Amino acid sequence: MMTVYAIVQLKIHDRPTYERYMGRFAPVFEKFNGKVLVADDAPKVLEGEWDADRVVLLSFPDKKSFFAWAGSPDYQEIAKDRIAATQSVVLLAQGLE
Repeated sequence: MMTVYAIVQLKIHDRPTYERYMGRFAPVFEKFNGKVLVADDAPKVLEGEWDADRVVLLSFPDKKSFFAWAGSPDYQEIAKDRIAATQSVVLLAQGLE
C-alpha cells in the first residue's frame, strides 16, 4: 500500500455554508481510515502568491481508501456545501513510502 495525500486549497466565499460542511465532516471522514494532517486558515506564504483562505492536508492509506471516501454517498451529500461555499483546488499526491 502507498499512502496518498489530498492537498486542498480553499477560497471561502460563504462562511456559514462552509461551517455547516465542517460540522458534518468528521463523522463521515472517520469511517474511511483517513487522517487530517493540516487544516490552517493562515498558512505562511514563503514563495509566490497564494490567494486562498485555507489549506487542508489529508492522508489515506492508499488511493482506494481516498476514492471510497470521496465517492461515498455520505461524503457526496455534505460536499455539496463545500462546493457551494468555496472555490477549491484539490490535488491527490502519492507518498514516497
